[in-house]
Amino acid sequence: MATTKENECETYRVIVLGQNGTEILVASNGDRFALPSVNIPRGQRVAENLTAAVKTDWGEEVVCLVEPDVSPSANTTGTHYQATEHCSASGRPKVPTQWVPLSALSHDSWIGASDGASDYLAIQQSIAECSAEEKESPSGPFARLGWFKELSEWVEAVIEPLGFHLNGNVRQLNASSSFSLVRFETDGPALWFKAVGEPNQKEFLITRTLAQLFPNCIPGVLAVRPDWNGWLTREAAGKLLGEVREDALWQRAAAALAELQIDSIDHGARILGTGARDLGAAELSKLIQPFMKSMAQLMERQTKVPPATLDHDELLLLGDRIQSALDALEALGIPETLGHLDFNPGNIIVSPSRCTFLDWAEAYVGNPFFSAQYLLEHLRRTNGTDSAAETKLVEAYCAQWEHVVPPGAVAEGLALAPLLAVFAYAAGSNAWEDTERLQPATAGYLRSLTRRMSREANELESRRSLCLQ
Repeated sequence: MATTKENECETYRVIVLGQNGTEILVASNGDRFALPSVNIPRGQRVAENLTAAVKTDWGEEVVCLVEPDVSPSANTTGTHYQATEHCSASGRPKVPTQWVPLSALSHDSWIGASDGASDYLAIQQSIAECSAEEKESPSGPFARLGWFKELSEWVEAVIEPLGFHLNGNVRQLNASSSFSLVRFETDGPALWFKAVGEPNQKEFLITRTLAQLFPNCIPGVLAVRPDWNGWLTREAAGKLLGEVREDALWQRAAAALAELQIDSIDHGARILGTGARDLGAAELSKLIQPFMKSMAQLMERQTKVPPATLDHDELLLLGDRIQSALDALEALGIPETLGHLDFNPGNIIVSPSRCTFLDWAEAYVGNPFFSAQYLLEHLRRTNGTDSAAETKLVEAYCAQWEHVVPPGAVAEGLALAPLLAVFAYAAGSNAWEDTERLQPATAGYLRSLTRRMSREANELESRRSLCLQ
């Protein structure tokens, strides 16, 4: 029976390729071999935890390339694999290892007959994807051997004229064939390299544009690699908002968000031109009917009750209430601004003097108060229910907007935001458009968001009824 600790980890077999792609690192037992194996925390960053574990357990510095996709028929044990490229030896492995030419391996080279076939197939697929002979891998730029050396040389060339140099300390946080997130230390400021592929390729242009428009709130871009959709920035000073509990820093983030949004009022067209989502009132109105139609289909497919489903009439009523709320919001005359659908404490770096916002793949142009509502929700999750802290956060945000919009309009806009922010988040993702292909977890999440909208609409209606009495 698996222990709790084992259940909290996932085991990866690591394919460590030599830099020329002709040999592989293995643990040996006589004339049979085994791939290095590491346990990493479940649900955490694979690249960051795997490279750290390989260094600790096997004494090797590696960079992650791809996860070979071994078919279930061959990989009957559900083993995880990760192809990596060797960088350097850094310590003593827990068991003896050796480098073996790939040409010397076969299905029969491995310890354990049942696993040997899947290990060998994973190695063959890794070589096919990561071949050093191809300058541009068809899988993406970060699948091929040699990309990390090329990146490091490029970073060094960028920063040398600035008077500082890489010191060799590196953290690879995310890795796939077309995505990359790497932190480089230098003898000056730390640097971050990020690159994106589909479906987030638009983040490349969004980030470059926002960095130009709002240098006080977005990390400055030192250089770009358009062929990789990648960019290099200095590390922002401060802490992630999710790591702090000081109310003053949360209030600083709220005020900085409002300042950024107000500064963006005249730049909506340019921001939309980068690929940011259009979540203005007119566009959201167009989404109501098709979204509710999709939710009706998902409600019909729900197999477990509770939670209660919403029937056709309830969804029609919800759609009408969302439209009424959108009409009321539009009538307030609040400018449409830059917003962030993924506005969470992991994307916000705060210090007493500055606030920096990251990861703009989910940028939108629309009502600014939606993003403030997302921040408020995260405050509740991070710090627990604290009405005084919530009030101060809202006041810090409103204090900036009351220079632009009458206080009454701000108050009414914030009252409408709990309903409309959920709708904008759910409908703006486009995940709901093809209900036939939705994963069960995604379908369940969309149903829960729709039930949340219904509750918010009922509460909004109740508050309005009390005001009329």
